[in-house]
Amino acid sequence: MKSLSDSHIAIIGLGLMGGSLAAALHGKCRVVTGIARRRETVTEALACGIIDRGTTEAHEMVGDADIVVLATPVRTILQQLHDLGPRLSDGCLVMDMGSTKTRILEAMSNLPPHVQPVGGHPMCGKELSGLAAADAKLYSGATFILSPLDRTSVEALELARTIVEVIGATPLILGGARQDQLVATLSHLPYLLACTLVQTADATTSSDPAAWQIVAGGYRDTTRVAGSDVSMMLDILATNRDAVLKSASVFRDKLDQLTSYITVQDEDGLRDLLTDSRVERQRMFP
Repeated sequence: MKSLSDSHIAIIGLGLMGGSLAAALHGKCRVVTGIARRRETVTEALACGIIDRGTTEAHEMVGDADIVVLATPVRTILQQLHDLGPRLSDGCLVMDMGSTKTRILEAMSNLPPHVQPVGGHPMCGKELSGLAAADAKLYSGATFILSPLDRTSVEALELARTIVEVIGATPLILGGARQDQLVATLSHLPYLLACTLVQTADATTSSDPAAWQIVAGGYRDTTRVAGSDVSMMLDILATNRDAVLKSASVFRDKLDQLTSYITVQDEDGLRDLLTDSRVERQRMFP
């Protein structure tokens, strides 16, 4: 396989994640091509200088690329793998940036044998979306999960590692099912909780004009991810349904336990639970 510096990389999807990746890789590859649905997005990316070439026609461009990165919503990635696979060049490395992996890895296993697939999931982001929110430093210091298939060559995985390290992230190798189980609790459930908190605040405080004058940082911090792109989150929840539902069920039980202590005024039980939570949080983030 070619080295990263000698490679033509095509990034399909120039939103927050794809645009940030293009910005982080620009100048570190032979050519960075950006592919988006809207001509205006391509024009903006060219004007910003984060891509060397741009097009709205993925089918015409991917055949010349040494590396193709799919930075679109999960269900779009699944369709793109099916549609673009036969058009990819011999030895082409195909990566994705989807937030769920099991179904994507299944689709990657059906790619033509001349293609080298590696699943990818950067553990970072913003509540903003679109190319305007793109940031070349978005991946700096973040964990970037890589999920190779049995068919993935050592050289292809090493090239994927190089991409991750060049953009400032740290690669972590995980299988798809294991990753989906972990992110259901650590990434996808927090989104549901943030949305639920926003809905609760709307139902209980929106009629009082003082509410937004006294809102504190805790509310802002815990609801931040509720501002995430809805289409992206719908795809995530649809493709990681079982794991998300399992985590939500456990959360419901834990919340019921906590509120039961309040209901019966069991201060000792409540203190123990809150103390355990505080100690665990400090252990996670010393």
